[in-house]
Amino acid sequence: MKLNFLSSFNRSRRSWLYPLLSVMMAILIVVSAPQASYARSWLDLIFRGVQIIQLSNVGDRQEVQIGQQINQQLVSNRVRLYRNPEINRYVNNIGQQLAKQSSRPNIPYTFQVVADDSINAFATMGGFVYVNTGLMAAADNEAQLASVMAHEIGHITERHALKQARQSAVASGVAAAAGLDRNTLVQIGVDLALRRPNSREDELEADREGLKMLRGAGYAPSAMVEFMEKLLQKRSVPTFLSTHPATSDRIGTLQRQIPSTEANTGDGLDEAAYKRQIRPVL
Repeated sequence: MKLNFLSSFNRSRRSWLYPLLSVMMAILIVVSAPQASYARSWLDLIFRGVQIIQLSNVGDRQEVQIGQQINQQLVSNRVRLYRNPEINRYVNNIGQQLAKQSSRPNIPYTFQVVADDSINAFATMGGFVYVNTGLMAAADNEAQLASVMAHEIGHITERHALKQARQSAVASGVAAAAGLDRNTLVQIGVDLALRRPNSREDELEADREGLKMLRGAGYAPSAMVEFMEKLLQKRSVPTFLSTHPATSDRIGTLQRQIPSTEANTGDGLDEAAYKRQIRPVL
């Protein structure tokens, strides 16, 4: 009887001792890291140790939670949302159709319209996509708008924001071996969403995934190329392209992926119908 009790006690002790040791080791690594400006008191670290994010092992649920925090900061003091319910419903319907065709259809997607006349769209981790009213006005038809949104969803499906956050944290010296503090990661995510420092490889990958979604949702694939070509002809390069490297290379790559016989096969090319839908932003 005594032996059984001791054995049970030892197993119980191991069940809480090992996780506690893991947390303490994470705290020790952070404390011993050379970034003095990010050092915290022992008590603070004990309470915040569970918020240390392993950037190489972020699951869907955790990514969505981080994205929600980034979105909260963006819409609170960095961007102004456009409040017309019809326009928001229209953009959300397009986005949800595209998201169903993505390689990550099981995470929740949130599509928001930003009241800004500049031609721009961006995304952050966890399924959050933002489209400026200026970009909506610049598009000729629904398929062109959908092509931009599909591209942004492509960044999410390929987890580009997480990769960029990891690179940025390492480069700025705020990531310790144990990972990165959640609040610091959120601040990096906000900055990356607005700066959009995407690599050529990321852009090509988002284009490829976006084109698949565009086709899967029934839109004419030519719209993706046509919108890029239209924006390149403007006097000043719009924000949407100025932060995207090698646009001419992207256009050529997309053209090779779209058979000429299928380029205009699909929906969303009716310009008059599109202008009626977005009349409030024109």
